[in-house]
Amino acid sequence: MHLAYPAVLAVLLFCTGLYGVLARRNAILVLMSVELMLNAVNLNLVAFDVWLRDALHSGQALTLFTIAIAAAEIGIGLAIVLAVYRNRGSSDIDRLRDTAETDEAEELPDDARDTEVPEDQATAPAGKAKKAEATP
Repeated sequence: MHLAYPAVLAVLLFCTGLYGVLARRNAILVLMSVELMLNAVNLNLVAFDVWLRDALHSGQALTLFTIAIAAAEIGIGLAIVLAVYRNRGSSDIDRLRDTAETDEAEELPDDARDTEVPEDQATAPAGKAKKAEATP
C-alpha cells in the first residue's frame, strides 16, 4: 500500500477537524473536532511507522500516548463544559466570553469603596449606587 492513501485521509480528517474548531459555537462539537484532529495525527504516526518499517514501532507507541492524552483532555473538557452548562444553561462558546463581571462596585473590597472616585472615572452603575448611598 502506498503512503499517499493514509496521508490524504489524515489531511482530510485534520481539515475537517480544523473547520469544526473554527466554525462551531457549541463546546461539545469543538471537543469532537479536536478529537478528529488528534485521530488524523494518530493515523499519520501509524502510517509512517508501517512505511518506515521501524523495528521499535515508535509510531505506534506515540499513538498510544496520544490516545491517552486525548482521553484525559476529553474527560477534563467535558467536566468543564458540564459545569458551565449547569451554571449558564448553555454551552455556546460566544456566551462564555460574557463571564466577566462588569460592575466595579462588586469587585472592590469594602475599605476601597469608601474612597472618593472622580465622576468621570466611575462607571454609570457604580456612580448611581454611590449617589443612592449618599442620599438619606
